[in-house]
Amino acid sequence: MKQLLKLTAAVLAAVAIPAIAQVSVTEPWARATVPAAKSSGAFMRLQSKQDARLVGVRSPVADVAELHRMSMENNRMMMAPVAAIDLPAGKPVELASGGYHVMLMGLKRQLKEGESVPLTLVVEAKDGKRTDVDVQVPVRPLTYSPHAAH
Repeated sequence: MKQLLKLTAAVLAAVAIPAIAQVSVTEPWARATVPAAKSSGAFMRLQSKQDARLVGVRSPVADVAELHRMSMENNRMMMAPVAAIDLPAGKPVELASGGYHVMLMGLKRQLKEGESVPLTLVVEAKDGKRTDVDVQVPVRPLTYSPHAAH
């Protein structure tokens, strides 16, 4: 009887706890820098099992890490920070050059081809709960193009 009560309590607790969005990260990469550079970009594909939002990013290699978006305005390429990026359930979201991406600013050191840098993505589920997704991001050459790599 005690085991049945424990099992029932465990099931009820599991049902009562809202699920946190599970996000997969594929094909991450960051652009290498020259020694004096103070910024770089990081790119990847994200896919969430539930509707969620990417609401933040941080990395120990930069003073500031932000979500950004590039867009065309009056025939000019513009880049600006965004507060969040929607992650619709089951649909891949590209963080790519020329669109949404991660900006690493105030770099504390040069990013060198062949190393990996840590990023922490902050994902917010529909219920407002946040979870961190830690990613090791390989650094690619300055001239790297993901389309040419395929």
